[in-house]
Amino acid sequence: MKTLYISDLDGTLLNNNAELSDTTVEIVNRLIADGLHFSVATARTAASADHILAGLALNLPVVLMNGVLIRDPAEKRYLQVNTLPPETVRTVAATLKAMGAAALMYEIRDGEQKTYYESLDRQALRNFVEARKAKYHKTFTQTDFSSHSGDSVIYFTLLDRYDVLEPVYDAVKTLPGINALFYKDSYSADLWLMEIHSASASKKNGVRLLRETYGFDRVIGFGDNTNDLPMFEACDIKVAVANARPEVLAAVGRQCGANGADGVARWIEEDFYAPAP
Repeated sequence: MKTLYISDLDGTLLNNNAELSDTTVEIVNRLIADGLHFSVATARTAASADHILAGLALNLPVVLMNGVLIRDPAEKRYLQVNTLPPETVRTVAATLKAMGAAALMYEIRDGEQKTYYESLDRQALRNFVEARKAKYHKTFTQTDFSSHSGDSVIYFTLLDRYDVLEPVYDAVKTLPGINALFYKDSYSADLWLMEIHSASASKKNGVRLLRETYGFDRVIGFGDNTNDLPMFEACDIKVAVANARPEVLAAVGRQCGANGADGVARWIEEDFYAPAP
């Protein structure tokens, strides 16, 4: 049976320092050399995912930005890009501005990702930007979101407290043509993420694309947060790490060790080498 193992990154495959442990790298690379089909489905962009995954000998495309992008990590090119219609970008930008919400806006232009902000007056978002500049050498450009009238915008991200983002989420979640995600940040006790992208994009659709393209008979998925629930809908076996959100643990039938204990890699190793039934 041809099986795809696919894992979320933050809070799942990565440890609590947002890194792959040496143990996870060793196990996954050894299994790939033995024939494992492995990929990831993450909310991260290529800029950070390429850096994080550099030590893995990945043999399949990866699902980025919650399914907005499908990328070949070896050739470093996008195989699929789900953009937002220009009128949708204008509506989202106007709604965010009217509510005083600080956000990041992403676009793919000529195969390259560009990231913009209007204001960084919210501390959480400012810290988010500075951390990515320092760790992943990402570039952020100030702009007026409404001036981007083309069809290259793919994503909006907001990071703040739940009480700050909840009314913003309520204002945008029913806008036509978008998928809005609102979930707890993996690295903070009091911050939440809100992400807006094309309604045609999801981790679920990304996993389905990999299954159909490569002819997998079975898909086993690993996750920890509510943005992983769509991915689980496309999986035959759903596995939550021990540190997963309660609603994720309740939605799946299996559990592996925590992200800080190489739970995903160790579960895959055991399953991969298990005798065929």
